[in-house]
Amino acid sequence: MARTVLITGGAGFIGSHLADELLEAGDTVKAYDSLASQVHGPDAQRPDYLDDEVELIVGDVRDERRLQRSLEGVDVVVHLAAAVGVGQSMYEVARYTDVNSVGTATLLDLLARRPVGKLLVASSMSIYGEGIYRTPEGELVPGPERSLAQLKRGQWDLTDGRGRPLTPVPTPEDKACTLPSVYALTKYDTERLALVVGRAYDIPTVALRFFNAYGPRQALSNPYTGVLAIFAARLLNNRPPLINEDGRQRRDFVSVHDVARACRLALDADRADGMALNVGSGRSFTVCEVAERLGTALGRSRIAPEITGNYRAGDIRHCFADISRARELLGYEPQVSFEAGLEELADWLDRQAAEDRVEAARAELHARGLAI
Repeated sequence: MARTVLITGGAGFIGSHLADELLEAGDTVKAYDSLASQVHGPDAQRPDYLDDEVELIVGDVRDERRLQRSLEGVDVVVHLAAAVGVGQSMYEVARYTDVNSVGTATLLDLLARRPVGKLLVASSMSIYGEGIYRTPEGELVPGPERSLAQLKRGQWDLTDGRGRPLTPVPTPEDKACTLPSVYALTKYDTERLALVVGRAYDIPTVALRFFNAYGPRQALSNPYTGVLAIFAARLLNNRPPLINEDGRQRRDFVSVHDVARACRLALDADRADGMALNVGSGRSFTVCEVAERLGTALGRSRIAPEITGNYRAGDIRHCFADISRARELLGYEPQVSFEAGLEELADWLDRQAAEDRVEAARAELHARGLAI
């Protein structure tokens, strides 16, 4: 049965791909988006990639009156709107808290007065902090926070109380959240606020914890966006990707097409209502390996990544997804391999121009003592 779906942040990277997915399924889609200059550039125009069938309402998620008007006739809400960036969140504390936490609360106030048939909210793998690790005895333990003294020594990997190495393993949803950054805290706010209000007002609600999404339409000139887009901005300007620590930290990179499909599955099913689920690829790669593969895909393999040995406040060592819950409850199965996803990304990047703002962002963090 066709629905009218409102996507906050619907003109953005994930939102626009989800709009395509829902339109193909026969839904009517409305996008509510502020067209923030950091993401969309200074002109704030409707992006060319947004399907003509999508009704775009330009507005801030904290603007209660405008948001209320956008909810008219809506059956389902997908809340993606957020300020995104671990590093920037550590020095724009008020803005991130306002946009992400207060913006979510503003939406929920409206939904409490006029409930919808389903609410889906975007959470983040960042809320975990460190992932899950296996001790030499085989016990699974949450990764301990690394001390500043350890990081200054360049001792990147995690060890147990006896100094023995811990081995990272896929992180499930029942891992306790440790919230190492302001961004992580606000995404946890988003997730928990939605699940609490959804339960209180009988709104079926699902939170999806996205891991590192990548693909076409990512904002290439935003130095606080996904790591692949940041690396691409450097490579397109014939500069080496800059990698913190030793480059061996492991992450889960998931195609935006798989993320959009997971969202649709969560909207269509009811087995995950009231729950939070990981959305990742189920694979992990080192950050250095990812930079090298992207360089090769772009025909710039001669530009080797630069390992800086630096550390940024809020960063963690390893975290990648256990996706068994999404498989079981949603029937979710990643369909885009990392190899195929990189090929698609490289093809899109060949037609793009990017302003490299990475050095300025790094200088800002260093000036504030947020990077060493």
